[in-house]
Amino acid sequence: MKIAVFVSGGGTNLQAIIDNIKSGYLEGVEISLVVASNENAYAITRAADNGIPSKVLSVKAFNSREEWDEEVLKSVEASGAELIVLAGYLSLLGNKVVKAFSNRIINIHPALIPAFCGAGMYGIKPHEAVIAKGVKISGATVHFVNENYDEGPIIFQKAVDVLPDDTPEVLQKRIMKECEQVILPKAIRYIADGKIEVVNNRVEFK
Repeated sequence: MKIAVFVSGGGTNLQAIIDNIKSGYLEGVEISLVVASNENAYAITRAADNGIPSKVLSVKAFNSREEWDEEVLKSVEASGAELIVLAGYLSLLGNKVVKAFSNRIINIHPALIPAFCGAGMYGIKPHEAVIAKGVKISGATVHFVNENYDEGPIIFQKAVDVLPDDTPEVLQKRIMKECEQVILPKAIRYIADGKIEVVNNRVEFK
């Protein structure tokens, strides 16, 4: 199964996918394209180091969101990707892409949806909110993507304890390593194996 991985920053989750392909856990999975939202994303370097084609498709570089949306869809379809994986991607996808890849786009969110999610909750911000609220458990969620931020059907969630001396940065790194980089490859594996279907906006396992 070919996948397109969308990134905005360092690409640690992209690296986790690459490592799981190399280890054989994601047997039969190939990254056919990496799409970056900005040219400074280190994930582009990770892609190049592993011989993976990449494209920078920034909304700001187009005359309209509609034009950008069309170019994103065209690029993904040309790569042959069957699944889009948002791995630390900070832009909201356009309607054409979302409709064309209905139930074929997944996202990793650094909190336990429906808590600490939605517009503006990205990067370090969910972790800052978790610490500020005094929450005792946080984690990550892999979910399908629809037209709204973090509202699609949930596939997997994994939790960790929030420790008394955690800073947002420390918590972010632990969730990335112990949650995000575990359940994102797992979701890709389940989809590649045909073990997941969406029924009445809920994920069911076959």
